[in-house]
Amino acid sequence: MVRLPLTPAEVERGERLGALLRRARGERSMLTTALEARVSPETLRKIESGRVATPAFPTIAAIADVLGLSLDAVWAEINQPDNDHVPTP
Repeated sequence: MVRLPLTPAEVERGERLGALLRRARGERSMLTTALEARVSPETLRKIESGRVATPAFPTIAAIADVLGLSLDAVWAEINQPDNDHVPTP
């Protein structure tokens, strides 16, 4: 199966997601967080670094649960409007 290239918006959302998870994890170890969420540390590392811009929903739900994040908060963070882009009237 061939995956279509990610759009710039998808890449940006992935970067926002990674930044949110890194902030929420704080000083917790990546290994501990990944094991508690039942995902591999490599998967968590890739998501946090933005290399996996569109992770599976159950993966994000499990990580968010371990970090005490609501899915509403995750959704709001990754779908915030681009503050650098000024719409043309």
